[in-house]
This record gives sequence, C-alpha cells and structure tokens, in this order.
Amino acid sequence: MAGYKVEIMEILRHVVEVEAGSQKMAEQIVNDRWKDGEYILDADNFAGVEFKAVPVNR
Repeated sequence: MAGYKVEIMEILRHVVEVEAGSQKMAEQIVNDRWKDGEYILDADNFAGVEFKAVPVNR
C-alpha cells in the first residue's frame, strides 16, 4: 500500500467595496485594512475546499 501526504486547502471569500484611484490602490487599501484586523474571515465566509495528494517517497 502506498503512502500519501494530502494537503487540505480551505477557501474563505469576502468581498468589500472601496473607492480608490486605481485597481492597485483599491487592493492596497483592502490589504492594509485586512492587516489591521478590519476584515476577519471565518466559517461564514467559507467558499470551498480543495484536496491534493502527493505520494510519499519511501
């Protein structure tokens, strides 16, 4: 029987609307606010899960 390491990646998603002079500036504003704890994503923001298996080299 083969061994596998399986990565579980949960995806959380939250959309916020901001006004900014450019797309890059909008992303930076939201990034800064997220780092400051203004946006906290939790189970209510669950958008999916992915599983990826890779063989364990023995």
